[in-house]
Amino acid sequence: MTSLKLPRRQFLRLAAGAAALPVVSRYAAAQTYPTRPVTLNVPFTAGGPTDAVARIIAERMRATLGQAVIVENVAGADGTIGVGRVARAAPDGYTLSVGQWGTHVLNGAAYSLQYDVLTDFEPVSLLTSNPYIVVTKKSLPAKDLKELIAWIKANDGKVTVGIASMAQRVSAAYFQNLTGTKFQFVPYRGAAPALQDVIAGNIDLVFDQPSNSLQQLRAGNTKAYAVTSKKRIASLPDTPSLDEAGVPGFDISVWNAMWAPKATPKETIAKLNAAVVDALADANVRTRLAELGQELPSREQQTPQALGAFQKAEIEKWWPIIKEASIKPE
Repeated sequence: MTSLKLPRRQFLRLAAGAAALPVVSRYAAAQTYPTRPVTLNVPFTAGGPTDAVARIIAERMRATLGQAVIVENVAGADGTIGVGRVARAAPDGYTLSVGQWGTHVLNGAAYSLQYDVLTDFEPVSLLTSNPYIVVTKKSLPAKDLKELIAWIKANDGKVTVGIASMAQRVSAAYFQNLTGTKFQFVPYRGAAPALQDVIAGNIDLVFDQPSNSLQQLRAGNTKAYAVTSKKRIASLPDTPSLDEAGVPGFDISVWNAMWAPKATPKETIAKLNAAVVDALADANVRTRLAELGQELPSREQQTPQALGAFQKAEIEKWWPIIKEASIKPE
């Protein structure tokens, strides 16, 4: 059998062309994207605040993208399991992460991760934000935040707080440091089960997002003592901020955002961002998110570049606080 030998110049041209095929195919795929359903990975249980935001936005994104947008809940380990799955996914725009302050900032300081919360993802857009509410069981005797703090101190180390995420753990620890109180942390796989145990009186309180707790507060099944923002929020006008209630300097906003795996084509990121921007401009979406106490970012804050800069600033702010306080997963 005779072997086929190519001239060196022709061989090099063919080799270069073969090497370029993956780049060309990724570009072509990005131009036609999407051609099949898109999955939004929410790293918490169904029914929680981040899940609610993801489902409302996914519903509107379907119309813009022309494909089904499926919400998948992959809970566990403060969201690190679900986020890790997206970090390892193909960078083709079909598997995305809808996470928040805890999963894409705080976990990077508290956990030894197999991925980098900043460099292993491509930012798509900031989605919503809201403060936490200090929510307690309705039988708790305190009339205001000052009395609540006194009650917690009087029951030193016995008061239970539900913890479903690193964001809640940091918020509770920060509250302890600023008020000189002490809690027993009770872990949960999601915010919804934690709130259910507050309603049932099985635990005393939780730092909860409005989207999860407003309905129960309005029904009188729980109590609200303060919100963790500098000012009151429209959905709870009679509830003071922690700052005005006597805990100055406590300002925490739980924001939600969307990311794609690292190296997702820019053209794909642009299409996803356009779909999110379109969703956040939709009157029905805005109304539904407002009913959950969620605040929307300005148009300037909805770009991939703005999310990247914001996430980096949050890391620079919170990582030193977490490490200094030695806050670790439980």
